[in-house]
Amino acid sequence: MPKIAKELSALEVRRLNSPGWHAVGGVAGLLLQIRPPAQPGAPLARSWIFRIRIGEQRQLIGLGSYPQATLAEARDQAKKLSAEAKSGVNLLARKRAQRSALIAEATKNKTFKECAEAYMEAHSSDYTNDKHRKQWASTLQTYAYPVLGKILVADISMRHVLDVLLQDTKHRNGDAGKLWHIKAETAKRLLDRIRTVLDYATVNEYRSGNNPATWKGYLDTQLPSPRGLKKTKHQPAVPYTSVGDFMAKLRSNSSTSAKALEFLVLTAVRSGSVRSATWSEIDLNKKLWSIPAEHTKAKREHKVPLPQQAVSLLTALPRMAGTALLFPNPKGTALSDMAISQLMRGMRERGELAMEAVPHGFRSTFRDWAAEQTSYPDEIRKAASGHAVGDAVKEAYQRTDLLEKRRHLMDEWADYLDLPSGHHSASVTPIRARS
Repeated sequence: MPKIAKELSALEVRRLNSPGWHAVGGVAGLLLQIRPPAQPGAPLARSWIFRIRIGEQRQLIGLGSYPQATLAEARDQAKKLSAEAKSGVNLLARKRAQRSALIAEATKNKTFKECAEAYMEAHSSDYTNDKHRKQWASTLQTYAYPVLGKILVADISMRHVLDVLLQDTKHRNGDAGKLWHIKAETAKRLLDRIRTVLDYATVNEYRSGNNPATWKGYLDTQLPSPRGLKKTKHQPAVPYTSVGDFMAKLRSNSSTSAKALEFLVLTAVRSGSVRSATWSEIDLNKKLWSIPAEHTKAKREHKVPLPQQAVSLLTALPRMAGTALLFPNPKGTALSDMAISQLMRGMRERGELAMEAVPHGFRSTFRDWAAEQTSYPDEIRKAASGHAVGDAVKEAYQRTDLLEKRRHLMDEWADYLDLPSGHHSASVTPIRARS
């Protein structure tokens, strides 16, 4: 064991100022290490070191900084370590193990926001489109992060999740209340995203136990079923009895946004599919638009039979060099969803549109017309909109006979759009018999 040096007083230790290792006595091997300042004018760096020999091996154990750890505290620690070393404890190995455990524990201390951002980064390619990705982040930013953002995922309980879902908010129509009650659809999507983030945290061992964002058996004991809550209003739509006049006014506009909206109405598809459509998806000879899976909400290919009016529209479209898009913006990239929405708002302000309506509402316009003015079966009407149509016909609805029935439906829809409002026949169109 090291030789016991002269036992210095606290005052003598405080006066030590020359760089090096200074034995302070009291316990063999207890040293005060003084290092030169890191930069001119900075104070000396002082720390306690306990040097001990075990067998043939000399071990150096740090005991903390001086004066944060006082002389008396350093001596007390050194005495305890000396006794443990004599009993056979490998002090250095234990210290390394403790340090590793602390580092490992620190890596598990992830906040909800850190896990959410890591999940979104890992699954960036899963989102339907850029709008979907931004909605994911925006929903968490608006509602979850203010409550859960800084909390360690390991500490999140059902009470925290309830605090998110029952926070005060205001609906677009001015109603105020709890998020779960007045924005039911938003709250359900938010709950799904919180549950997904916490599942991600569990798999990565940042937390353990049940997921507190689980509905069945957990949150359903605390909250009313979303089925009984106030339903979100449908997207405002142009009634099918007025759509003829709308189309006449729309066709007087030669802008790219107007052509994109006209194509949207003729095909009854979603705005995202129209805005991302490329010429390679179009077969003018077969009058067919094959929307790839990545451009559909259902993530499966959707074939759209094109009526002659849609073919004529596409044939007359100018093609911009450097882009394959049907409806590019002036920069050659896809139109924004806002561009088509702003077009309709402008028509409303100019008196060309008599009611509040949005582009997505034309899918409802088409479905209402098909249900009330035709006798086509429900599965054909749903298939025309790109909706799932049930297991029995899900695999079959791309077959030629069903595709052709959908073609008849879309032709009749396009012809209906050409008629001025007030001149529409109220008769129901019979479905053509299978030949």
